[in-house]
Amino acid sequence: MPEPVADPADVPSDRTPSDELTRATAALAATAAQLRERGEQAGGTAAEVLDALAMMAEDPALAADVRHRIEDGATAEYAVHAAMATFRDMLVGMGGYLGERAGDLDDVARRAIAHLQGRPAPGIPQSATPFVLVARDLAPADTAMLDLDLVLALITTDGGPTSHTAILAREKGITAVVGAAEAERLRNGDLVLVDAENGEIELDPPQQRIDLALQRTATLEAIRAQSSGPGRLADGRAVPLLANIGSVDSAREAVARGAEGVGLFRTEVLFLGAEAAPSVEAQAATYREVFAQFPGQKVVVRVLDAGADKPLAFLTDAGEENPALGRRGLRALVAHEHVLRDQLTALAQAAAETDALVQVMAPMVSTAAEAQYFCDLAHELGIAVAGVMVEVPSCAIMADHVARNADFMSIGTNDLTQYVFAADRLLGTVAAFQNPWHPAVLRLIESVGTAGAAHDVPVGICGEAAADPLLAVVLVGLGATSLSMSSSAIADVRAELALHSLDDARRLAALAVSAESAETARRAVLDASTHP
Repeated sequence: MPEPVADPADVPSDRTPSDELTRATAALAATAAQLRERGEQAGGTAAEVLDALAMMAEDPALAADVRHRIEDGATAEYAVHAAMATFRDMLVGMGGYLGERAGDLDDVARRAIAHLQGRPAPGIPQSATPFVLVARDLAPADTAMLDLDLVLALITTDGGPTSHTAILAREKGITAVVGAAEAERLRNGDLVLVDAENGEIELDPPQQRIDLALQRTATLEAIRAQSSGPGRLADGRAVPLLANIGSVDSAREAVARGAEGVGLFRTEVLFLGAEAAPSVEAQAATYREVFAQFPGQKVVVRVLDAGADKPLAFLTDAGEENPALGRRGLRALVAHEHVLRDQLTALAQAAAETDALVQVMAPMVSTAAEAQYFCDLAHELGIAVAGVMVEVPSCAIMADHVARNADFMSIGTNDLTQYVFAADRLLGTVAAFQNPWHPAVLRLIESVGTAGAAHDVPVGICGEAAADPLLAVVLVGLGATSLSMSSSAIADVRAELALHSLDDARRLAALAVSAESAETARRAVLDASTHP
């Protein structure tokens, strides 16, 4: 990927402020339109991401900043560049999810500046033959439109597991390794083997290594082609494969990819950016549309998970020094119970009007008392099946008591991992700790699985860990009874599960929990697997 064009210089404009403002306004409008057009072509999560970027280009505060700089004599190019940089620095200062979005603004700015200069928008290099794309990072607009017949794999030197590049790459099923700093040494013409399964990049691999990689790929593709229907182990034991969704579009995509239902329906999109919670009627209308995609199938809804990187003016506390450890998730809903009651009422109404098997769960449950409070309230308001998310270590440690008060438990491995290691899962500098293969995380999952089995309470996994095919086998061995993931991962996970019996899964799980690190756990399981 070529380096981006140089930043425009801060030189006085030789045009009138009115002319410069007209140019800047047109460039930002054209950029927003281009991003939305790409989003419509890509669909799914990409459409949501690119629409959010288009909204950034149309932000009134950004327009006001651009106008102010032009009135002070700046060119349209420099005004857009400087205003975007200010916006970007503000997001970086916020940290967390918003901080990770700051890099996306660079792409918006470059596209607008290219329009002003009459140049093509920055994008993927052209090639007549397939290639591995190496980039500092990839803009969401480019990731969404990758031609997978040409781009065999993606390597980025920046970014982390929660960057938009990683999210969209997972959704599109792109072989990708992100955050590989040493990849900046690679040059055009280098031969590389991108092993996303192990997170490794090998320069100038020997032919024997290439042959083994091709054999592994062919084996998986053959199994995937033959694999269809419900998730099952080699001995016939059912392991339902569900999808993580956040919108009607992602629900439709999950159906198309063979999901057996939904293990995590994130409802935040209805609330983010609102000054007040949507009405019961407005919520129910959206829920009905999602539920209608899954007649006769399970749909697990996570009630509003606000706080931390998703603050809401009407729900969460302002000014918390460490909001990830503050009043978030169920804690915020308990403090504003009317919001929770309205959402549960809307969910009950939508469930009654569709054939989906609707279940609800509370985020960020810390104690057995919280589990009982939520499940009792959900039952009172007409929800037949209510459970909890296990994301806080205290909940996992006390799972034996939590299981007595819940109809099911669902482990959110993303947050559980960050709280086990006290490492913000959205912060690139501590991304190395975000590895659910670590025995510290796996032992907590095992304790939840054991408690679930003892009380006949289902235990699901709804974090990104379930999308790792080999780790999915380990999770089943630790007691998981269902797995929920990005819908693009379902085929690979289904194929991998079909290679192992429950006894195999338990044997591999025992190896993983007895290791001393994430790396040794994964290596032990990989070495003990019986397929190439």
